[in-house]
Amino acid sequence: MAVTLHGFVVILIFYVTVSAGTEEMYSNYELVSEEEPIDEGPRLDYNDPTWCHPLSLANGELSCVSPRGRSYRGTLGTRCEMTCDRGYMLVGKSSVHCLANRRWSGTAFCRQKRCRVLHLNPHGRYTCSQGFVVDSRCDYTCKAGYRIIGQHSRTCQPDGSWNNIEPVCTDDDPPKIRCPMSRAKYADPGALTAKVAWDPPVATDTADKAPEVILVGQEPNTAFEEGGTVVQYKVYDLARNRAGCKFIVRVVVRRCEVLNPPLHGYLSCSSDTNNYGAVCEYHCEGGHERTGTSSRVCQFNHSWSGAPAECRQMEFRTNVKTVSALMDQFYEKRRLLIVSTPSLMNQEYRLQNLMIQKSRCGLDLRHVTVIELLGSAPQERGRIKTKPLHPGVIDGLRQAFRISRSYFSMLILDKNGVDRERFINPMSSDELFAYIDDFLLDEEERDRLEIHRDICV
Repeated sequence: MAVTLHGFVVILIFYVTVSAGTEEMYSNYELVSEEEPIDEGPRLDYNDPTWCHPLSLANGELSCVSPRGRSYRGTLGTRCEMTCDRGYMLVGKSSVHCLANRRWSGTAFCRQKRCRVLHLNPHGRYTCSQGFVVDSRCDYTCKAGYRIIGQHSRTCQPDGSWNNIEPVCTDDDPPKIRCPMSRAKYADPGALTAKVAWDPPVATDTADKAPEVILVGQEPNTAFEEGGTVVQYKVYDLARNRAGCKFIVRVVVRRCEVLNPPLHGYLSCSSDTNNYGAVCEYHCEGGHERTGTSSRVCQFNHSWSGAPAECRQMEFRTNVKTVSALMDQFYEKRRLLIVSTPSLMNQEYRLQNLMIQKSRCGLDLRHVTVIELLGSAPQERGRIKTKPLHPGVIDGLRQAFRISRSYFSMLILDKNGVDRERFINPMSSDELFAYIDDFLLDEEERDRLEIHRDICV
């Protein structure tokens, strides 16, 4: 028992001595009998400072604290803090210490950080200095015709993200278009317009193969009016960039000097009265007839054909012996109002004659000549104003137009000598004029009458 006790005492003393310096390491040791073998593990050798193998950290740094000082990095109890260089991330324990089993309490390594792969821009590209690792810079460029919207470069940051917002390439280059040359053309004869043609322009664009071309103005192969007309084209690409061009179409109208109307007459001209190809006709006012050419034409050399006409006082020969000889003098010149009465004392005639005397001016404006057939045979008379008619003419008028001698009547003939209307009762001036204006005058005569209507007031 003494030996056993002695052995126990020795062991106890050893335990106390060692635990005084390494209480943490060996706090789990148990008391055993002398007969049982003891696994003592690695034996401490205080003369050898390297207890755990030396640590190393690629792409990182170690900061170790040892009980024996900073110079001892592998002794028992040494604690090392591990950090990685910029652009690397620590995988494992950030802090390890040297254990009694001559091993470190953990392992770690530095893994290189990477940013995500950047998207490809459909209209551009990018180049990176170091791929997609931290601090790598990627510079963006766009294709010809496109412009960068946003930052021109992005850098991979330590947290694995890219700085800035991803830029885009937008089409800001407008299309190219070229219009035809400006042009001039003479108007067609008798017209104030000319048909002008050209080939539509074709547009090109760096990004859009077929940009949309829009015409602003008149179409080609159409009639352009006198003067200058601006024709403009606009073109848009898919990005709605716009370009345009324009040119001028000028139509020249060759003109003659403006004709002066004849005294006691007027002109009616086609087209624009004095342009190349225009025809001007001479007309005379009531009671006058035209002498000379009936019309003149504006020629290419800016001069009028023929000589000017004149309007002279109309003189009718009443001493002719036949109806045809009388009527030929009025053909296409005057209308005829034939008034027939059985007697100068006829009340209807007297009333109508009074109204005709008051409306002489209006009848002249409407180119109407009054023929009176008065009384019955053998004392029958006929007259135009105060000029008497031959008996043969009087009888011929009654037969040709079936005019009775037994009652009052009126007959209106147009300028071609055609019987247009008969009246058996007197008519007021307004009623007579209304009929003539509505049924016998052409549009030009109506316009002319409207101009001179106040003359007879």
